[in-house]
Amino acid sequence: MNNVDYRQTSQTNIVSGNRGAMKGLCSWLCLLIAGMGLLAACSRSTPTPTATPVPVPVTPAVATTPQEPLITSGTPYAGPAASVTRLPASEPTPAATEAPTSGRIVVWHSWTGSEADALAQILERAARDYPNLTVDTLFVAYNDLLQSYADAVKAGGGPDVVLAPSWWLQDLVDAKVLLPLDDQVDTEAQSEYWPAAISNLRYQGNLYGLPTNFELVSLFYNRALVPPSRLPATTDELLALAQADPQMGAGLYANFYYLYWGIPAYGGRLMDDSGAAIFDQDDGTAAFLAWLKKANDTPGVFVDFDYGMLIDRFKKQEFAFFVDGPWAIAELQQALGDNLGVTLLPAGPAGPARPWLSADGIFFNPNMPAEQQQLSLLFARLLTDAESGTTLATTANLLPANVEADPGADPLRAGFIRQAQDADPEPHRREMDAVWQYAGDMVLKVLNGVSEPADAVSEAATLINETNGK
Repeated sequence: MNNVDYRQTSQTNIVSGNRGAMKGLCSWLCLLIAGMGLLAACSRSTPTPTATPVPVPVTPAVATTPQEPLITSGTPYAGPAASVTRLPASEPTPAATEAPTSGRIVVWHSWTGSEADALAQILERAARDYPNLTVDTLFVAYNDLLQSYADAVKAGGGPDVVLAPSWWLQDLVDAKVLLPLDDQVDTEAQSEYWPAAISNLRYQGNLYGLPTNFELVSLFYNRALVPPSRLPATTDELLALAQADPQMGAGLYANFYYLYWGIPAYGGRLMDDSGAAIFDQDDGTAAFLAWLKKANDTPGVFVDFDYGMLIDRFKKQEFAFFVDGPWAIAELQQALGDNLGVTLLPAGPAGPARPWLSADGIFFNPNMPAEQQQLSLLFARLLTDAESGTTLATTANLLPANVEADPGADPLRAGFIRQAQDADPEPHRREMDAVWQYAGDMVLKVLNGVSEPADAVSEAATLINETNGK
């Protein structure tokens, strides 16, 4: 939660190797210079100073000495800044059924501001609906949450559940500190969430969490420059508008995360199930790159690696369309006010645009006994149900992962939720490290005329597979 500013989107490092899935805050140069320092480099906008740990153990108690770190590089773990908030509840009674509704669970999180307000409202409802359930919450500073959770679980303790972003998923699973949920969350229950959101919490075929909210890119537009009746449905229509009037042009950030939507829209596939790059085995990716080059050569359309320049020009109303995510809403609203709108990304010749979707979720401690797992699952289902999703939307301005949640009256939020219907889950696999490394070069060579699209695609796919041993 606590929306990460993706505006300087590039590739960063989580345990080892480049994690483009993080869509981090550093530039490509920062990747090369400081890729080994995730927790120091990728802080939230207002990091909380750390203090002495105040652990809330699950039996057995958390060890007081540091365990083997999950993060194997970068600044050593110094302990969480923690405060405990306990919901008052009646004395818990022993559970007598397979689905207990009484007992005590511990939740670790790093939610602040409006997100913390939303969480407080959800916890108040939990206290009303389940008066014999006690929920203890421990705030851990975002920079410390990953490491402190992993340390606690490896020591045999830790919270029952942790609220975390999905880009930590593969590192936590590889460290064996998450509980698989496939045998506890059936297909019907999974259908309550946007398909890409629940799929984004899968790794190596297994489900590890339930999604609370999500993020993805879509198409902002300026109502003062283009009326809703003229919004482009296809990439060809988007170019035609700019060709007729450069002020009806667009800004496209030339970062692979921001551009991926066009590959499936043109019929391309990035990888197969084994992790081998296959985007050179059809014409889709090359065709989309050719469209990008044509767009960049069209007056009024800018496909550029300078995010700051692009958003500044859009705010100054130099062009009508801009591809970005919900993290940019506040800044763009300040400049454009009610003229700011959100619509679907334009479709390609093979189908709708399919941007990557990344979710935040609630994840489970594998140390829990079976009954405690069921109690934690009860809370997780409440935290991610339609009513809680509505609270996340209206109180914290987040995009709820539950399909039945009411997004509220905000048309911008509703626009991003519509885009989720055609999203792909951002992939979790180590092979993606090489994708982040070479896909940006592929785009750059095409835009600069150094390589023809088909040649650039072939070269990038070959390098990715060589790097991954495919």
